Amino acid sequence: MIISIASGKGGTGKTTIAVNLALSLSNVQFIDCDVEEPNAHLFLKPEMNKKISACIPVPEVDEEKCTYCGKCKEVCAYNAFAVFKGNSDKDGSIIVFPHLCHGCGSCKLFCPENAIKEVDREIGIIEIGNAKDIEFVHGKLNIGEPMAPPLIRQVKDHIKPEKTVIIDAPPGTSCPVVETVKASDYCILVTEPTPFGLNDLILAVEVLKKMKIPFGIVINRSDIGDNHTEEYCEKEKIPILMKIPFKREIAFAYSKGISIIEALPVWKENFQDLFSEIKCNITKNTDEDNSSLNRGSL
Repeated sequence: MIISIASGKGGTGKTTIAVNLALSLSNVQFIDCDVEEPNAHLFLKPEMNKKISACIPVPEVDEEKCTYCGKCKEVCAYNAFAVFKGNSDKDGSIIVFPHLCHGCGSCKLFCPENAIKEVDREIGIIEIGNAKDIEFVHGKLNIGEPMAPPLIRQVKDHIKPEKTVIIDAPPGTSCPVVETVKASDYCILVTEPTPFGLNDLILAVEVLKKMKIPFGIVINRSDIGDNHTEEYCEKEKIPILMKIPFKREIAFAYSKGISIIEALPVWKENFQDLFSEIKCNITKNTDEDNSSLNRGSL
């Protein structure tokens, strides 16, 4: 089972929920896909035993073969080439912008002179280790890299579906989030009961609906703000899986890198109940889908 934890905005407590859920279960693999700013390791404190260089293929042009026909520029959807044609086949120039390249390989495939080969360019690293009984994987994007999804895909290649996989997603609703939650069995959306929290929650809900991923809501710092978030969930028939109050003990533990269930052990059962409710929701959604398929075949 793959459970991703996401949020429409940063600072809602997404990593807190992911870490405490992982610590409350057994046979867990934790994947931190917030590759631009991973921080789950601060709480789980894994011992890293493997480091892998993450690369994407980028074009390298052999100008001895290149005729500056511009086909590479024509097929590149990301404007990673600038081609300047001269007065003859050997009179011109070409510039490759590797940070714009998405590694799709179209330029190499369509080059009529076979003048393009692909070379690896490192975009970050993947670290693998163990936090006691939890298998831990996270990625770190190199500073200045503009694209997180290629690294996220490579981090997710290490998923072990036979385990309960907890994925900590980046904040927001853009491409890195979509790449992270893709293929999840369930997604927990973490929010806070404020106007900003609700606005960004609505955006995240729309994304998950389009992706057809079942989801539920955890409201963090539930006793501040207003009740508009709960009203929205009731109106949209979105299950509220858990509410976490604004407590000094939780904030104090967080500031020291201590999980909720370490600071307040009674919460471990609450997170186990959260997991049980998620399993029930997945079963319910599966039964409803099967029922719809059966009706459609009649």
